[in-house]
Amino acid sequence: MATACKLEWVPDSLYNTAISAIVATYGRHRRDIKCLQEDVQFDIYYKLYNKGRLCQLGLEFSDIDTFAKALKVNDKRYLLHHCFQALMDHGVKISETLAEAFSVQISEDVIKDQVKRVRMLQLGFTLGGFLSDAGWFDDSEKVYKACLEICQVDTTQGSLCRALECSVRLLHVQNANCKYDVAERTCINAFKLVEKLKTMGITVSKATLYTEYSTLLFAKSHYDEAFHNCTLALAEITTSLSHKAVVDVLRQCSKACVVKREFEKAGLLIKHAVLYAREHFGTKHPKYSDALLDYGFFLLNIDSISAAVQVYQMALDIRQSVFGGKNLFVATSHEDLAYACYVNEYSSGKFTDAKDHAQKAIEILCDILPEQHLLLSSSKRVKALILEEIAIDSHHKETEAKLLQEAQELHLQSLELAIKAFGEDNVQTAKHYGNLGRLYQSMQRYQEAEEMHLKAIDIKERLLGPDDYEVSLSVGHLASLYNYDMAKFDEAEKLYLRSIAIGKKLFGEGYSGLEYDYRGLLRLYSNLNDINKTSHYSNILQQWNQIRDKNNAVEIKPLDIDIDITVPEIVQLMFSSQQT
Repeated sequence: MATACKLEWVPDSLYNTAISAIVATYGRHRRDIKCLQEDVQFDIYYKLYNKGRLCQLGLEFSDIDTFAKALKVNDKRYLLHHCFQALMDHGVKISETLAEAFSVQISEDVIKDQVKRVRMLQLGFTLGGFLSDAGWFDDSEKVYKACLEICQVDTTQGSLCRALECSVRLLHVQNANCKYDVAERTCINAFKLVEKLKTMGITVSKATLYTEYSTLLFAKSHYDEAFHNCTLALAEITTSLSHKAVVDVLRQCSKACVVKREFEKAGLLIKHAVLYAREHFGTKHPKYSDALLDYGFFLLNIDSISAAVQVYQMALDIRQSVFGGKNLFVATSHEDLAYACYVNEYSSGKFTDAKDHAQKAIEILCDILPEQHLLLSSSKRVKALILEEIAIDSHHKETEAKLLQEAQELHLQSLELAIKAFGEDNVQTAKHYGNLGRLYQSMQRYQEAEEMHLKAIDIKERLLGPDDYEVSLSVGHLASLYNYDMAKFDEAEKLYLRSIAIGKKLFGEGYSGLEYDYRGLLRLYSNLNDINKTSHYSNILQQWNQIRDKNNAVEIKPLDIDIDITVPEIVQLMFSSQQT
């Protein structure tokens, strides 16, 4: 019987051969390409990208009419992101060029003609959405502001509805770009439009508006109000709401539940968001990575650290495959993963991966953002935390002093940005004070360390209450300072016991943070020659180790999610639990 021969070469399709032939003689066919269908044009432009002919591609995509046609090819949007990011990395300021070109097109002639207005708004919403999805928020904001100018030409029902949609989109990019003051004004105007439409007898879904308002409140650490607006957003979910909006509502509501320490609700919401995004967008889509990042945030906050590292890595892999290069979304994913790795390896002292990710985040952000942008605050804070631990473990005085000094500079820069954005009375500001407290302890500046910790505790207690997780962190750090460096053993004991009580209440007997409090008490009682309490906490620490060993022995598969509940059932559960 004859053996089938394996083909070593398969001829390309006639279509692909034609695309390659056009690209090979591109200069000759450039004008004719404009007459082809949008998807065919796109394939030609993508082939230019594949061949590394970025100058020619940049020239084409800098023309807004050409780029508008590329935006119509929805099923290849991730390929358009590849091309776009490559041009940005190449130095072609295509984002800025397109935003400017759109704004320039809004002439008096366009504003007076209703058909032209609608056409321009369609382009503006699509272009602004793409730029937002790609992380170029300043230029997206410029496009949406131009759209809002068109919407405000008249006060008909249609114009008001479009103005509302535009305002919500504008609010999203301002939130994402940390422009919270202007976002506040945009939000107020959006709610005024809702009321104006209501007087005209028109009811609109406010799910996305409530979600964006919650995002703004969350950023400002107004957690009660953020949670309240999330529940309002959930109540507004209908079958007509876009899949993207449903995912975003669930994500934001989960985050609000996390900071309210409603972990069961938070888990249900974010797991459903992950499944929903996976079902409707697939596992390679940026929206799926968005859901994964908030899932990682949830896992980190429930003390499931290794699972959080896995999920953050998956999110980063997706964003790198979609965007790559010097992209804001890639940078923030590096930052999230850096912090998760730092927490995961805190006891081992192996911070190489954490440092690498933190450095990559800062390098990208410094390259694409203004020097004083708030997003740099968080990345610098994470790197400073990592450098401090590396310094302590270095066992070399000069290296330690150099790293601690660098960490201090980063922490002070972060604190300055936070105060400028939020003021003193803010949880983010308090975190920076607490971080400085730990750093000053490492630098043997104990009085300054105490001052920073007391500031952090005061702010957190007033904003979050006395029994919050954030409070327990600061209380534990102050206890460590009193115990190890200031010999204030009575105060340290009270603070340790308080930190332990909060930790056990929130996370149970196996909470990872308990180790440092237990070890602190062991040292404290040993110094006080209290044999009974030393023996007692030695046994407790041994029991804690057994619980952790048992937990760590279980293989963690965070994406093996098994929940059988619909969005309406989640809404019902949320509201019924509130009433009880």
